[in-house]
Amino acid sequence: MRKLFLFLILWSLALISCEKEEKLAFAPINYLSDSCANCPKVKITIPNALEDSKISKTINNSLKEEIIYLLTFEDGVDVSNIEDAIASFKNGYDLQKSKFPDETIGWEAKVEGEVAYEDENLVTIQLKSYIFTGGAHGYAPTRFLNFDKKKGLEMENLELFKDQDAFLRFAETKFRIQEQVPMGKPINSTGFMFDNNMFYLSENIGFTKDGLQLFYDQYEVASYADGPIVINLPFEEIKEYMAFKFIKKAD
Repeated sequence: MRKLFLFLILWSLALISCEKEEKLAFAPINYLSDSCANCPKVKITIPNALEDSKISKTINNSLKEEIIYLLTFEDGVDVSNIEDAIASFKNGYDLQKSKFPDETIGWEAKVEGEVAYEDENLVTIQLKSYIFTGGAHGYAPTRFLNFDKKKGLEMENLELFKDQDAFLRFAETKFRIQEQVPMGKPINSTGFMFDNNMFYLSENIGFTKDGLQLFYDQYEVASYADGPIVINLPFEEIKEYMAFKFIKKAD
């Protein structure tokens, strides 16, 4: 009996250990611009995957490329890391300041990233950004990055679905219900700005603990004043459309 009891304990611990191993290890990493009167303010906080694995390297590289894309303001300059991207952002500000010396409002860039979802198949990183480079208001894009943990690759939105056309019809119905667009009427009949008056999926699609999120950024299908349009689709409602056979709800 004692041996059986010990075996059950060891077996339970092994199961717990396996479950923990499914989760990737992350630690936050911060980047700050120089603090000076004539420097733009830059603050970046993103998750850094710690393991020496293909998926971890892919995640870290994809995040780096996203930050570089957001902050690089110089044409023809090779920017290979986040520090250089921050320097490029400052150089862009300095150039603008030299052209318009009476401009008093400084530039600002803030990026915050978090692990929005993770299960045994995939991990989703959400990046929330605010970029101000003058003008009436800043730009606040949200970006989802989805990764296939088994293959160690970043995924395109198309790869999330086994039948995108079927999901598109389902998503349009959910969009119309939430945004009170009458069925049978053109999708732009209540003031939206879909190209060619045809519904399409948002550029940013990602998983959260509650399901799949379609995130339409400001200007994507509506005016700036309308803000972003967010459609949350629970796991139970989307599972028949997804390319993955099993999606375990994240803790």
